[in-house]
Amino acid sequence: MDKLACLDAMGIDVWVRRGTDRQPESAGEEFVTDEPFIEEIIDSPDLAITQETIPVEMPVANIEQTTDEVWNDDWEKLEKRVATCIKCDLHTSRTQTVFGVGNKNADWLIIGEAPGTEEDRQGEPFVGRAGQLLNSMLMAVGLQRDQVFIANILKCRPPNNRDPRPEEVSCCEPYLQRQIELIQPRIILCVGRIAAQNLLKVDTPIGKMRGRKYSYDPSGIPVVVTYHPAYLLRSPTQKSKSWEDLLLAKSLMEKTS
Repeated sequence: MDKLACLDAMGIDVWVRRGTDRQPESAGEEFVTDEPFIEEIIDSPDLAITQETIPVEMPVANIEQTTDEVWNDDWEKLEKRVATCIKCDLHTSRTQTVFGVGNKNADWLIIGEAPGTEEDRQGEPFVGRAGQLLNSMLMAVGLQRDQVFIANILKCRPPNNRDPRPEEVSCCEPYLQRQIELIQPRIILCVGRIAAQNLLKVDTPIGKMRGRKYSYDPSGIPVVVTYHPAYLLRSPTQKSKSWEDLLLAKSLMEKTS
């Protein structure tokens, strides 16, 4: 899938020079934008972000050590532990836990907030329209869904999709920490304010977290923050900013090789 088609799949309008051999995705359609950044992406042969746009590394997040009972779990034991977890009240209202899905040796780890209604029903994170947009975002940087691992801060759906409570996050935190330890990703992409603030232990607004490199302590894995796909569905004009975030994550990931 070429870069123009990938951007179109994300819903990002792109400017195409007249007289070139690049064509819009559908006949008779011309993509126009006043953002030169998109033109630079289309013309870039490797989707690389320029070095000037890579910011100074931010302070390391203060992540507590995983509890001993979870730390030695392999994937099978960890998944069973999550499936039977009754540490907080969310177990009384869930249909099932949502452990995570994808490549357990992935370079990319995608972390969201919590399961929604459909995720609770299917037992898989990021399904429905938000999941389809996430898939398109990944495709835009050359990734298929099954090449990454996708998880959430919470493994159970909060009632009425309310924000996670601190005690719920605390109960689930060892599970996510162990997943990160098992995967050893080269980049973590946090999608949404709640995922980013809880993983990095900050209260910074997401608009100020974007475009910066964070580090996940104690392993020092680079972390990039972007908008949640559900937000992008409501605010499609922000998709180009998420595209910048994806390029930053791709560039940082490649620097770890």
